[in-house]
Amino acid sequence: MLSVTRRDEAWMGEALREAEGAAVAGEVPIGAVIVCDGSVVGRASNGRERWADPTAHAEIVAIRRAAAAFGRWQLDGTTLYSTVEPCVMCAGAIWHARIARVVYGATEPKTGAVHSHYELLSDGLLGRVVPSVGGCRADESAALLGRFFESRRRDARVAESGGLENR
Repeated sequence: MLSVTRRDEAWMGEALREAEGAAVAGEVPIGAVIVCDGSVVGRASNGRERWADPTAHAEIVAIRRAAAAFGRWQLDGTTLYSTVEPCVMCAGAIWHARIARVVYGATEPKTGAVHSHYELLSDGLLGRVVPSVGGCRADESAALLGRFFESRRRDARVAESGGLENR
């Protein structure tokens, strides 16, 4: 059974910094880093709003950047750290990129494709299993998401009330 290490917690800190940057940019705060041999080879935050690109999830952009750094699409020997459990699209990209291991923070019960809703990386149906573990600094990841969505709900209430929310 795969477990979270202190080193994983440190790398997740890098992914959390990416997520914080996404929140500042008005994006859903999700961050990802890809590590190989003790160095970050790809990093990203969500960019769907900034780039008007539905595929600009943090994991996908980090994979693109790591592939560019390596000069090839195969990312054998790497670990992907994501602040939130990857979705179906991201899990597929992880599998296709041959990433060796996945560590994520908060679970995603609606769209999680690693453990929560689907088990695409571990069920063996794709022919290769990608070891993965969740819960790494999950409280911090979930809190960041919670603050972001609460702020969005508050802004929507203010807009709906014409700016008179506290009357």
